[in-house]
Amino acid sequence: MDTIKHPVFITGGTGYIGSRLIKILLDSGFKVSALVRPQSVKKLQAGCVPVIANPFDSSTYASSISEGSTFVHLLGVSHPGPKKKSLFYSVDLASVKASVEAARKAGVKHFVYMSVAQYPTKIMADYQEVRRQGETEIIESGMVSTFIRPWYVVGPGHYWPLLFNPVFKLLEIIPSTAAKARSLALVSLKQMLLTFKNVISNEPSARHNIIEIRDIKNMNR
Repeated sequence: MDTIKHPVFITGGTGYIGSRLIKILLDSGFKVSALVRPQSVKKLQAGCVPVIANPFDSSTYASSISEGSTFVHLLGVSHPGPKKKSLFYSVDLASVKASVEAARKAGVKHFVYMSVAQYPTKIMADYQEVRRQGETEIIESGMVSTFIRPWYVVGPGHYWPLLFNPVFKLLEIIPSTAAKARSLALVSLKQMLLTFKNVISNEPSARHNIIEIRDIKNMNR
């Protein structure tokens, strides 16, 4: 399928995935805009159009989103952990609510959301719940959407889980732990970036699309 060169609007564009994704999209010929705070403008990739606004107030940036664009929501708490429960609600959920409102007003064609694997866990249950609520907000908006659901993304500065790869592989072949091990498997930064690029470049196959860990891995083969 030919790549569709529509405008792309990104939140979280100076983050771990966002900064790298913007470069890939720009190199592929996309026109990319990114919501950014004044102090972070210089962190954006050259060629990306900065939209200086408040990520928690849709009225400050809705008019800067091109009609018919793809909206990619990556903004969220960095290094999420169990102790950051309140931030998940005040940052992650509050920002996606604003993004949904802004995207809906702008007439966005496709809303892409970085969610998280929804296999039940105890340690990250609050984070999963907030991302689930984010998905619900998007679905209820009526927009065409895609939810990408990794668990842990391995890449520069985040390689330590690879030490446990032999354990993960073992758990995948034990019947009592196989389902959980597959549902919470590691994915690489490269796999995530290629998944986002594919999702953005191609027409969504359905009104609401879910890309699970197995899909992320299969999409990169």
